[in-house]
Amino acid sequence: MNEKNVKYLTTGEFAKLCKVNKQTLFYYDQIGLLSPVFKNEKGYRYYSINQIELFYVIDLLKDLGMSLNDIQQYTQNKSPESFLTLMYQKKEEIVKKRQEMEMKEKLIETKIAIMEEASQIDFHQITLEHLPEATLYLSRNIENITDEEFVEVISEFIEELNESQLDTGYPIGGITKREQVLKGEFSKYSYLYMEQPHPKVGYPYFQAVKGDFLIGYHMGEDKTIHHTYKKLFAEMERLHLALGDYVFEEYIYDTVVMNQKEQYVTKIMIQVIQENQQ
Repeated sequence: MNEKNVKYLTTGEFAKLCKVNKQTLFYYDQIGLLSPVFKNEKGYRYYSINQIELFYVIDLLKDLGMSLNDIQQYTQNKSPESFLTLMYQKKEEIVKKRQEMEMKEKLIETKIAIMEEASQIDFHQITLEHLPEATLYLSRNIENITDEEFVEVISEFIEELNESQLDTGYPIGGITKREQVLKGEFSKYSYLYMEQPHPKVGYPYFQAVKGDFLIGYHMGEDKTIHHTYKKLFAEMERLHLALGDYVFEEYIYDTVVMNQKEQYVTKIMIQVIQENQQ
């Protein structure tokens, strides 16, 4: 090899240009991933400036999660066709990851908004509010199921949300029908739900109609929630309101932000109508 007319880089110079230590280059040489162009009689290693681009591609593939063994397989069977195939594959992976990150960003934005809104709420106050129509994604019917089956349904519902990318960052809530509430079975849900502000086409949704809702907040464990319902019913009577078709419950503060069950907060939204409309 004629070394006089070509500028070669020492291991130190090449490492500096690539912003790695020399040990990395020694290791790449050892495993046959990136070897110096030649070694002189004293054992000194020399790299070509053209190898910088190969190092950058190796570094890029590493950053994209490709193992050194897989990268080595490529470098030992290089061709324009295999390079193009590899780049298209990695581009698809990046697009998918970007979409996943954008979805996670939206989840975080929603959770921030919900928590900031919660910080402004007086949880001791009961309000009558007119709520807009809302689209909800429902679990399968969970009336008359055992505790073991309930755990199974929650697991199944969460899996559906994740696989179908329907997790919007809103809390998982429970829908209780009018007849159950009248029996005092306040948390005997008929369905679990998650609000869908931007519904995707092709999924079965429940349309929560707009209307008047009496809204209150239960602080503490679920087993004491009947006390809060008693207060809500008293307020309904005072306002001459009757129970509508559904009651919606969802956590505001739960195990994500509180350590003690006594600090949990559940939002209760009771659909109501004027008594003379019954």
